[in-house]
Amino acid sequence: MLDADLIEKLKKIERLYAGATTPGEKDAAADAMARIQKRLAAMELVEKPIEYKFTLTDAWSKKLFNALLRRYGLRPYRYARQRRTTVMVRVPRLFVEETLWPEFLELSQVLKTYLDEMTERVIREGVHTNMEEEEVVSGDYLA
Repeated sequence: MLDADLIEKLKKIERLYAGATTPGEKDAAADAMARIQKRLAAMELVEKPIEYKFTLTDAWSKKLFNALLRRYGLRPYRYARQRRTTVMVRVPRLFVEETLWPEFLELSQVLKTYLDEMTERVIREGVHTNMEEEEVVSGDYLA
């Protein structure tokens, strides 16, 4: 997958969660983002934001999640002594359940697939072509 293909795929996911319905809306990433921000503002009027704690598995996921939060005008933070993979945010529950978390999961899967493909290609071309798993042997591994 090329970088441009990845970026376009990520924009398509954003438009999906923005609820774009017409071809014009589907082509306008700015409209999609504005639509989600408008939905968030409406939810904040109906439902008070609550503090959420997200524990992400790796640095890539955390960077993606923080970028997604900031794109929607949300302020990610963490408390002193919390792990670096922890992200706190105050946001309405409905927005997390209907938009933020599902969009993050989909974006994360696309990014993970891209990073896996790129890593395998670089290792295959730059280190060794054999990408097979290691051999499993019986015996005492502590010996």
